[in-house]
Amino acid sequence: MALQTEFAFTLPKGFVGNDGTLHRRGVMRLSTARDEIEPLRDARITGPDDPYLTILVIARVIKELGSLPDVTAREVEGLFAADLAFLQDLYGIINFGDPADAEALQRAVLPTDEPTSDLDDDGGNDYIEASVVAEDEPSAPAAARDAKAEKPVSSAPRKRGRIEEIPSNNES
Repeated sequence: MALQTEFAFTLPKGFVGNDGTLHRRGVMRLSTARDEIEPLRDARITGPDDPYLTILVIARVIKELGSLPDVTAREVEGLFAADLAFLQDLYGIINFGDPADAEALQRAVLPTDEPTSDLDDDGGNDYIEASVVAEDEPSAPAAARDAKAEKPVSSAPRKRGRIEEIPSNNES
C-alpha cells in the first residue's frame, strides 16, 4: 500500500473569504522537515516556542481550502479558533500519530447530521482526489449558521476545549 500523503478535511466552522464565501473543505498534506524549519527563519518568529510558528506551519501544509487560489498565513490568521484547533489536531495526527485517527477527529467536530462525504463509503480515509474536496459552500444567512452551530456533535475520542501550550524543554 502506498503512503498516504494528503488528507481531506472539513472545517468545523469554515473560513469566510473577503467575498463572503464560506470555505470548509480542504486538503492537508504531510509535513516535511523544510515545513518545520523554514518558518523559524521568518523575522516575525522569536523562537521555537513562538505561537505564530503554528500559523506559518499550518499555512505551508494546507494545499487547498475551498476555491481559494492559495492558503497563506493571512487566511490561517482569519480562521475561527475552533478551526485552527482542529487543524492543529489534524496536523499532529497525520504527522506524528496514526493517520487512521484523522477520520475519528473529523467525525468528532462535525454535527451528527452533516454528511462526511470526504470519507470513503467503507469508513476508510484513503487518498482522496483533491478535486473532490475543493467545493465551496455558499455563505448561509447568520440565523442558519447559528442554528447549525447549536446542533449536538458526535462523541469524540478527544475534544479540545482550548488551545494548549506545550512547555519548552528549558522550563522545569
